[in-house]
Amino acid sequence: MCGIAGFVGAGDGAVLRRMTDRLVHRGPDAQGFFEKPEAGVFLGHRRLSIIDLSGGAQPMSTVDGQTVIVFNGEIYNHAELRAQLQARGHVFATDHSDTEVLLYAWREWGSAMLDRLNGMWAFAILDGREKRLFLARDRFGKKPLYWFHRQGTFGFASELTSLLEHPLAPRSESELARVKFLAHALIPAPHTAIEGIQKLPAAHHLTLDLGGSAPRIQRWWRYTIEPAAKPKSEPALLEELLEILTRATARRLVADVPLGVFLSGGLDSSTIAALAGRKDAPHGLKTFTIGFREPSFDESFFAARVADFLKTDHHVDTLSLDGALAALPQIFDRLDEPQGDSSLLPTWLLCRFARTKVTVALSGDGGDELFAGYDPFRALRLAEIYRKVVPRPLHAALRLLAARLPVSHKNISLDFKIKRTLRGLDHPPRLWNPVWLGALEPSDLARLTGARFSIEEIYSESIEAWESCATTDPVDRTLQFYTEIYLQDGILAKADRASMMNSLEVRSPFLDIEVADFARRLPHSFKLRGKTTKYLLKRAAEKLLPAKIVHRKKKGFGTPVGAWLRTGRIAPEPKNSLLREHLDSHLAGRSDERLHLWCEYVWQQWSARNPTR
Repeated sequence: MCGIAGFVGAGDGAVLRRMTDRLVHRGPDAQGFFEKPEAGVFLGHRRLSIIDLSGGAQPMSTVDGQTVIVFNGEIYNHAELRAQLQARGHVFATDHSDTEVLLYAWREWGSAMLDRLNGMWAFAILDGREKRLFLARDRFGKKPLYWFHRQGTFGFASELTSLLEHPLAPRSESELARVKFLAHALIPAPHTAIEGIQKLPAAHHLTLDLGGSAPRIQRWWRYTIEPAAKPKSEPALLEELLEILTRATARRLVADVPLGVFLSGGLDSSTIAALAGRKDAPHGLKTFTIGFREPSFDESFFAARVADFLKTDHHVDTLSLDGALAALPQIFDRLDEPQGDSSLLPTWLLCRFARTKVTVALSGDGGDELFAGYDPFRALRLAEIYRKVVPRPLHAALRLLAARLPVSHKNISLDFKIKRTLRGLDHPPRLWNPVWLGALEPSDLARLTGARFSIEEIYSESIEAWESCATTDPVDRTLQFYTEIYLQDGILAKADRASMMNSLEVRSPFLDIEVADFARRLPHSFKLRGKTTKYLLKRAAEKLLPAKIVHRKKKGFGTPVGAWLRTGRIAPEPKNSLLREHLDSHLAGRSDERLHLWCEYVWQQWSARNPTR
């Protein structure tokens, strides 16, 4: 796992080094540079050594020097691809570097190579023969990639703050991105916090001709939900799911450095730990948990039960939440773009703790998004009925009544769920998911921005994900939203930043291409059955884990942001009337505005550390 940066156009080696220096946490083990000043081409790399420790240095080039790559990620099927390329006559210099496989895969297949890759990646390939630069990002966006094109100069980097080291990089905050951030509690690609800098979206590639034309961007893959008309029997599906999850996990256990598994005690991480344990020696698999002294946020008891059952080498770090709060300044100092998910804090703490023992960790990320694991999935059918039978005046009265429920700052409290559900039902189905998850609802956004942005513009990515779904069923459409928006720019962005701040690589077996293909062809009745979420996955996990673990209530990875705000431990500066109103209401205990206040606080902290012009 690494950090990459580079540019074509104005600049010199000193600029490149400043860009790569901002990525040292992503690659503390080594650095490398490719410079061709006469062509205005500069590529930089910071390395976290995982595979082929002695032979995987970057930037890496072919023997003739005509093709050069900087690469961040892991290609799990690199051994199979290497064999195919050797059969076609390609000669490799390294022993088992996946980076070199990418070089010759480009030579052999061009952009079609992407369809063959199973892994996570963001890379840039300089093709001297074709005189072009080619950038690509993996299917789900596990690895980040930012870029700008301005005054004839093209720049790219793994993190936004690295890109800002280039003197031609734009530096003005994006008002639209800030509004989208408050609407979603994340910044959906291709937007970034800086106007004129973009994220290359997941499953897209970018081509830049060195002659000076504008970059060309193309989507090369999409998570398309295509349920099988005649699915296999449930026993056959169970067997297939276990087989592909076993293979996906085994692929991610290959490393030349110490490896472990995050273990919350929930279904997804416990399943991955059970599968990983099958491939490891008894007592050899290391598992890691962060525990909290406050009961409503602590899952360490459940994790300990799973670890005991699986006989792992289990490690627990127990913290007070107030003590954990002291870590926030360290996180904000390195956070390259605002993140609306406050679980960034415990995720960062978990990654910091795991890094004391291992360099690679497996996680359960992706299980909820692919197999319908979140509470909103349970609400969909009732929401459809409610929308049809409850008159608008009655709905408005119910919202007023719900607003009078006592405010609780416990993790995923009942009043929070009720108020959020009713809030979403103010709007058409295509807005349910972002409104349920976002910091502000459309009426507040309109009040905040006036007529500057329409609802369609603010929610454009979420609307497009909903309407692009191949089926019209709200469960499938919600799955499309979660995989394209929430997973890419929420869950995976959080996991990447929290882990790489601590120089830790995190791998996600659920996002293996085999698993993803299985999930997108699986009818939603095998994901959500009645009120049971992740139905088939739970049935499969019953073969690996105790029933009490498989079927325990989902807890989530939370922090007491609401309570911290009420006690003044953290507080955004009230820069507008809406923020002042919400802050006062939250402090008085009249309403729960934790997500809005947290998002404003994070944006302000980020902005203070990244002054714009």
